[in-house]
Amino acid sequence: MGHEHDHTHNANKKALLLSFILIFVFMVVEVIGGLITNSLALLSDAGHMLSDAGALGLSLLAFKFGEKAASSTKTFGYRRFEILAAFINGITLLAISIYIFWEAYNRFLEPPSVNGSMMVIAIIGLVVNILVAWILMRGDTEDNLNLRSALLHVFGDLLGSVGAIIAGILILLFNWNIADPIASVIVAVLILISGWRVTKDSFHVLMEGIPERIDITKVEEKLNSIDGVKSTHDLHVWAITSDFPALSCHLIVKHDYDRDEILQNASKLLLDNFELKHTTIQIEGEGSLIQDHEDCCN
Repeated sequence: MGHEHDHTHNANKKALLLSFILIFVFMVVEVIGGLITNSLALLSDAGHMLSDAGALGLSLLAFKFGEKAASSTKTFGYRRFEILAAFINGITLLAISIYIFWEAYNRFLEPPSVNGSMMVIAIIGLVVNILVAWILMRGDTEDNLNLRSALLHVFGDLLGSVGAIIAGILILLFNWNIADPIASVIVAVLILISGWRVTKDSFHVLMEGIPERIDITKVEEKLNSIDGVKSTHDLHVWAITSDFPALSCHLIVKHDYDRDEILQNASKLLLDNFELKHTTIQIEGEGSLIQDHEDCCN
């Protein structure tokens, strides 16, 4: 299990590093191209790529911090840094989208002259985004919030590049310069959606919310179905980071049942049905004074 986690960890780190290099290099090219061609569509897409580069950089830093061992003051180590990185990235995305909306608004009022050759740079950007998306999809995007959010950003970039290409075609064929701010608004909407998703998901983890794939009602039902268990209380499910769910609960058990066997059955049940590996289960007998205290969840 540990070897598999290390392999996934290293694969994610390599995917992030390669993606970061590709995104950062092309972001610089896109900024230069946007300034030369006076294209807000390119500059806004470069802004999105800047957020992607920042997200990937923070993710790499989070992986590095996450490798630090737990200590007496940080018993879970630094693994939650990934969520802080995702939250910061989400807030940055929202800020960038608002700025692009403002710039597009001004350009709608006074459409500038835009060089249609921006389309060439946008085409290169499309190729880069397709390559980066392919690299990231080889990582663990299902369970890792940073990788998943990075992939969403890249898909947004990809569609933004398509928008810039379409705008470039319209400018070259019809001299329709207003196509540039229209394309930038489309990109801003994509950034806003990505930013909201990342911010919402990371905030949910920071607030120790229940992971989306886990239904706490079903967890309680399964625990109560264990032979010898009378009821469950003080049940909590949260995530230390996006791929590290945890659970704690109290099980009230009937008399004359093997508590060690119940504990083993509960641990196996949680692992097999909900992929919960980090669990803390307290066993209490019927009539125990411990169970009489008020459940903090109610």
